[in-house]
Amino acid sequence: MNAIHLTAPFIRNEDLRKLAELRAGDRVLISGTVFTARDAAHKKMIELLDSDQPLPFDPNGAVIYYVGPTPPRPGGVIGSAGPTTASRMDAYTPRLLEMGVKGLIGKGYRSEAVRESLAENRAIYFGATGGAGVLLSKRIVAAEVVAFPELGTEAVRKLTIRDLPATVVTDFKKNYLYVCGPETWRSQNLPERGENQ
Repeated sequence: MNAIHLTAPFIRNEDLRKLAELRAGDRVLISGTVFTARDAAHKKMIELLDSDQPLPFDPNGAVIYYVGPTPPRPGGVIGSAGPTTASRMDAYTPRLLEMGVKGLIGKGYRSEAVRESLAENRAIYFGATGGAGVLLSKRIVAAEVVAFPELGTEAVRKLTIRDLPATVVTDFKKNYLYVCGPETWRSQNLPERGENQ
């Protein structure tokens, strides 16, 4: 199956239609603008919201990439930029989804509360390949710190990406790849009853 091309932020009708058609397990290539944030930045963003202050980026249709990239080499755009374990952001995620965030990129499992919030807010969680930070960094063509520079590698950055590969982990219909993937595999690979007995 060919990868589906998406352009962030997800605000155009065409983008939202594509999101609605995605299914857990679909491969995508994401281009456009995304924002980096790990747990320290998420904590600060929630503190801003609690103080009635705006987020450091427009959340409408935004995509957040859970990454703390390493410093770039001389002349480079960014260092290694592999995904962080997404569950570390679970406590903060529903609030950001309610603000309009439409896409999350990370690795690993999400809580039931986050999956419910994703469905309620019609947003998608994408999985990126852990351990492939150097390769993923080659899909980043520009990077700039936009908030919390004191956090160093965990500062919020605005990234311009081109064809960043990812897999849909949760879709609008509450399909969750870590459940439906193994179920599909078992149904296709288990021997028929009585076979090899």
